[in-house]
Amino acid sequence: MARPVTREVKLKSGFYIELRRRGENKGIKISRESHAQIQMAIKRYENMYDVHYVGEVKNGKVVKPPK
Repeated sequence: MARPVTREVKLKSGFYIELRRRGENKGIKISRESHAQIQMAIKRYENMYDVHYVGEVKNGKVVKPPK
């Protein structure tokens, strides 16, 4: 069995949403290059998952938190 990851994952620049199954605490992050593309992804996945908008990420940090 492999060792668990010990350092934090750096996110690439772009816009992010997190997809979670209903009632779950962990999910996967999906990135897109523009705000319009992320809005289309939210509409696509909102029927199957709980969708949480993370915000815009630059240099591995969230610069524009959700409203």
